[in-house]
Amino acid sequence: MRGAPADRTAEERLSFGVVNLDKPPGPSAHQVTGWVRDLVGTDRAAHAGTLDPKVTGCLPILLGDATRLAQVFLEGEKEYVAVLELHGRAPESLDDVLAEFEGEIYQKPPKKSAVARRLRTRRLSELTAIEVEERRVLLRIRCESGTYVRKLCHDLGRALGTGAHMGDLRRVGTTPFDDTDLVSMHDLTDALAFADDGDPGTLLDTVQPAERALTHLPRVEIAPSAAHEVAEGAPVYAPGVLGIDDRPDDADEPLVACYTPDGAVVCLGRLVGDPGMESGTVVDLERVLV
Repeated sequence: MRGAPADRTAEERLSFGVVNLDKPPGPSAHQVTGWVRDLVGTDRAAHAGTLDPKVTGCLPILLGDATRLAQVFLEGEKEYVAVLELHGRAPESLDDVLAEFEGEIYQKPPKKSAVARRLRTRRLSELTAIEVEERRVLLRIRCESGTYVRKLCHDLGRALGTGAHMGDLRRVGTTPFDDTDLVSMHDLTDALAFADDGDPGTLLDTVQPAERALTHLPRVEIAPSAAHEVAEGAPVYAPGVLGIDDRPDDADEPLVACYTPDGAVVCLGRLVGDPGMESGTVVDLERVLV
């Protein structure tokens, strides 16, 4: 069992941690992840959602055993700031058209995408104009994971009657991370160098415990004895549940994270029973993390 997240050493952070990286323009998300993996010296690293080479911003990278958490980023929203390059002056109906795109929209992935080009729905929870300058609109977009912003900009141009394409794009959030504590490649390189010289403080500020990637999920606290059973592959049974925070009311078998009382994550699973039951399975396992 791992100890409390705040008590872990720099070495333990690098084997089960996350870096909220500020992706630079140029390389792909896959390339940046490979650089971080080699720089840290771990055998595994995974990023939280693909960004095209020209796109910058929030790219959480999971290190070591934390790569098992990659699925959690499918549960939350993404947030972007994008430049919409109109092919004519912005019409007065701009705000009304943007409002029509909030909610569920239909999208077909572009030809260069890595997924099947089937028509599908994606949800936009926010689409607003931050600033308008003749033929350029600065947009704030909050959307479901898997939304193609480039395609959205093209469709907006058609709806506005001017035509449009996407200019600059920056991701400012991917649940539960945002752009308030981003780390650059230079920051990470310096932190590792300081740690090699015997000063791990900067690295402990730069690489966060892997539990940071789970703060948006409902939290189930389980007894240490139950955690040892989970480590052997058993589900979480009712007698081992100590409590639950932020239980969702409308989700069917929601994804939850289970922790020991000291805050160390034990597993991801699906909530299939009432935590108040006296017997039976409360959480079915999806990922064991110890």
